[in-house]
Amino acid sequence: MPLIALTGGIASGKSTIASRLAEHGAVVVDADAIVRDVQAPGSRVLAEIAGEFGSEVLAVDGALDRAALATIVFGDAAALQRLNGIVHPAVRAESQRRFEAARRERADAVVVYDVPLLVEARVDDPWDEIVVAHAPADVRRERLQRLRGMSADEAERRIRSQVDDDARLAIADVVIDTGGDLAETLAQTDELWRRLTA
Repeated sequence: MPLIALTGGIASGKSTIASRLAEHGAVVVDADAIVRDVQAPGSRVLAEIAGEFGSEVLAVDGALDRAALATIVFGDAAALQRLNGIVHPAVRAESQRRFEAARRERADAVVVYDVPLLVEARVDDPWDEIVVAHAPADVRRERLQRLRGMSADEAERRIRSQVDDDARLAIADVVIDTGGDLAETLAQTDELWRRLTA
């Protein structure tokens, strides 16, 4: 069972690649979904986040107010590091549990871990390959503004809060260039799938 890490900066097209691999039959484990699960109301992780950053990061229903938390941590490296110190260990444990469940269910499965913060959180895992979705920062900035409605300043802050492209590219076994059109991204992804399953 190949275990593939798929990473990329915000708005890099990583989710497009993950969706295409899932269409081909890959088991996709989504780190962002795991983050939401481990931060659910009543969880130990959410209690630790509130303890560290204050009750203003909680919505009236007791759920995490992601926008309020983002306002605190994006652009503040020390705050982001404290948050990651709470969240990453829980995500790591849950993702490992999901990899093992996929192995038990289908021994021949291609498992793809869709993880934006690979460099920051778990680059040392025994990946069979690390795939990096890569688009230039100016393309990603434009996507954040056009597709997510962010201001230019907010888009820039989000991009700068992540490791730079060089750090991501340095760990890549495969780079999928997502700076062009959708057809080009899908063609590269299809070629990756053919090679993984040959």
